[in-house]
Amino acid sequence: MEEESGSSSSSTPIVRLRHRKRSNEVIPEEDKAGESRLLVNDRTKYKSFLVRTYSTLWMIGGFVVIVYMGHLYITAMVVVIQIYMAKELFNLLRRAHEDKCLPWFRLLNWHFFFTAMLFVYGRILSQRLANTVTADKFLYRLVSGLIKYHMAICYFLYIIGFMWFILSLKKKMYKYQFGQYAWTHMILIIVFTQSAFTVANIFEGIFWFLLPASLIIINDIFAYIFGFFFGRTPLIKLSPKKTWEGFIGASVTTIISAFLLADILGRFPWLTCPRQDLSTGWLHCDPGPLFKPEPFTLPAWIPEWFPWKEIMVLPVQWHALCLGLFASIIAPFGGFFASGFKRAFKIKDFGDSIPGHGGITDRMDCQSTPRISKL
Repeated sequence: MEEESGSSSSSTPIVRLRHRKRSNEVIPEEDKAGESRLLVNDRTKYKSFLVRTYSTLWMIGGFVVIVYMGHLYITAMVVVIQIYMAKELFNLLRRAHEDKCLPWFRLLNWHFFFTAMLFVYGRILSQRLANTVTADKFLYRLVSGLIKYHMAICYFLYIIGFMWFILSLKKKMYKYQFGQYAWTHMILIIVFTQSAFTVANIFEGIFWFLLPASLIIINDIFAYIFGFFFGRTPLIKLSPKKTWEGFIGASVTTIISAFLLADILGRFPWLTCPRQDLSTGWLHCDPGPLFKPEPFTLPAWIPEWFPWKEIMVLPVQWHALCLGLFASIIAPFGGFFASGFKRAFKIKDFGDSIPGHGGITDRMDCQSTPRISKL
């Protein structure tokens, strides 16, 4: 009891200090009042729109370049995004005083993070890594041995982290340390649950990564545009600036884009071919049945003046309609979850690394939902 009272009494001024140091931590009172206003009535919306547009163009440009470079570079991009997301989430519950008294505790968080990364990526990429080093007998034997004991290695790394945590416990800091321990494991679930599907999709064919990711981007952009110009009706209290007009407009645009985009992307073999190793060359393969055009007879209610009665459609385009519907209705709930999460912690954004958008986590909040597209 003495330890608990001492911990609570000593942490009060420290929390205030932490809030003063981080400019994006506490939402000012005047901002809270302004949040109830819709985006269409925001006087500073055009300035925000220009900043957001500039950042978006840079992100889309970089994304296109990385996709063009191939599977391995896309996977590296996912890893970098995960590291930044984990960094932003780790910092949410940091306290300066406690961290000074626990100099190695932050390193422990990253130990668990990279152990989880080895576990997830080892299961997905192990066979592809073996296929890559087949020509070198020594490397092949080494990699085969690591693959054979992959689960044991990950288990012992986790046990080392667990023992490290127990040995690092300090008097009057038990509550903070156990809170950080639980928070670290929650972050691992949030970050690596989606990444397991993401990386698996990449190596099944870039198409299965690029299409869902593009649909989320399209939905996010057009929800902002429709809400910016036409938003009048609030959608959900968790995110006051989200409107029904933005939600419906983005949904229609996303579903149409899904059908058209699948037709464009599905005609490039290097996007649809699965990758069986970790090399970086371009792929050529026979298209699967989903990517072979088939005739489709237009329904009878189509006007007679329409010049085509039959069109060629890729079967994957019907699958893409389901993905578009999923990205329109389900994916925004990832954003709503993030909005509620930020309100619980009384922060405006997870970070400030992307001008006009916030942090990496703010941009990835909806990307976790459509990742089961191929699996």
